[in-house]
Amino acid sequence: MAYIPTIGLEIHAELKTFSKMFCSCKNDPDEKKPNVNICQICLGHPGTLPVINKEAVLKVLRLGAALDAKLADESRFDRKNYYYPDLPKGYQISQYQYPLVKRGVLEIPTGSKIRITRVHLEEDAARLIHESQNIKHETAVLKNVSSPAFRGSSLIDYNRAGVPLMELVTEPDLSTAKNAREFAEELQLILKYLGISDADMEKGQMRVEANVSVSPELNILGTKVEVKNINSFRAVEKAIDFEIKRQSELLDGGEKVKQETRGWDDVQNITRSQRSKEEAHDYRYFPEPDLPPLDLREIPEFNLGELKSGLPELPGQKRIRLKKEYGIAGSKLEIFIQDKSLSEFFEAVVSEFEELLKTEPKEKLIGLVVNYMTSDLLGLLKEKGETIAKTEVTPENFAELMGMLYKEELSSRGAKDILKQMIEAPGGEANDPHKIAEREGFMQIMDEGALKDIVENVLAANEKAAADYKNGKEVSLQFLIGQAMREAKRCKIGANPQILSEIIKASFNS
Repeated sequence: MAYIPTIGLEIHAELKTFSKMFCSCKNDPDEKKPNVNICQICLGHPGTLPVINKEAVLKVLRLGAALDAKLADESRFDRKNYYYPDLPKGYQISQYQYPLVKRGVLEIPTGSKIRITRVHLEEDAARLIHESQNIKHETAVLKNVSSPAFRGSSLIDYNRAGVPLMELVTEPDLSTAKNAREFAEELQLILKYLGISDADMEKGQMRVEANVSVSPELNILGTKVEVKNINSFRAVEKAIDFEIKRQSELLDGGEKVKQETRGWDDVQNITRSQRSKEEAHDYRYFPEPDLPPLDLREIPEFNLGELKSGLPELPGQKRIRLKKEYGIAGSKLEIFIQDKSLSEFFEAVVSEFEELLKTEPKEKLIGLVVNYMTSDLLGLLKEKGETIAKTEVTPENFAELMGMLYKEELSSRGAKDILKQMIEAPGGEANDPHKIAEREGFMQIMDEGALKDIVENVLAANEKAAADYKNGKEVSLQFLIGQAMREAKRCKIGANPQILSEIIKASFNS
């Protein structure tokens, strides 16, 4: 029997702030030494008082503005009570009834608009390190001893405890695993564009949980199952697809779906039961007594108009504009959307062609730049282990290289060789494509007189190949062109193979 899936997402993202959520400890996700960014507040010592991080509140409100959501006039923090070893206070300061953001919308690239229920702030828990998490290395780091003595142990790094954590909850508007993945990917882009979070899933800075149910009838929800431990976009899609299939098979077999929390096993590609699903009353929420309510109307920076006017161009807006202005579409467009620095580099390159574009067809020149950037440039940067944001190649130098190629002052092979040297060069004049071309002999000579001398020498040195071509062997022409190109390179003269071909042919017709 066919069942209708209903999917909602809960997504956590660590915020990119200088300090933690309720204390002045440094928020540094790259800190390798355990338990250094800690204090009495984030460790939950008795008698300590938390203070709200204004920067964290502002970042969540900016996201709300970007999602066309309703921002709260008043917001409050609550205590969410539960015990777990990574929670030093025995409770988590979170938000329940009065979140910062409600009722937003996020449109995914396919055009579907997914409603946002709420976005709220809380503090992250500490990091547990178990035997299964490479105990040989990590235990030794944490205890400064060899790992076998602690086999079977779980160790705690409190550096992450108290880090500002944003939680976004969607309405159950998603109906496929693919759309759920697209939503998570689009949200990650928005967080990065806004500078709210690096949202690196590999580092645990963004975590996805999925609520999945299936039903034989439209508009009637089935029993909801929450899936945790989803640590990649690929896993988001696979976990939801598995859960839809598992629940459908249960119903087909006459069994009931149990409301529970399940974990995704990325090795076996299955979900496993973890515990019965908690309800809000299980956490015994009550107002945080150490933090006063926030009256957001009293803080000028939290004004919706101010927040909206300060928003950058968002991924959806950029897709529309790049397609309209430059005709970029499909997978190449997504490459630019996924990498904000790359799209900025591209537009800086295009700005260098202002004069050239007055006389030349825009589509051809832009197409050349897009192809070289998304294939050759990114490929060479990947080989070197660099990103576009850190390369010594400037948009001006890259634009000059593309202009030389477009004007046929360089061959395609020559342009690729020059680009490689530009990426390997230390910067400054060493990255100048014109200087590299002149030094290495890549400039294509358009003067037929200079090329005729090379052709005459090649024909004289290869009489048999010349005779074979004269007798109708076309393959000999390619051999002669290759010899002429080699001789030109030896003389440090760049030669266009098409022009050489025409000169060779003309010499037999004269």
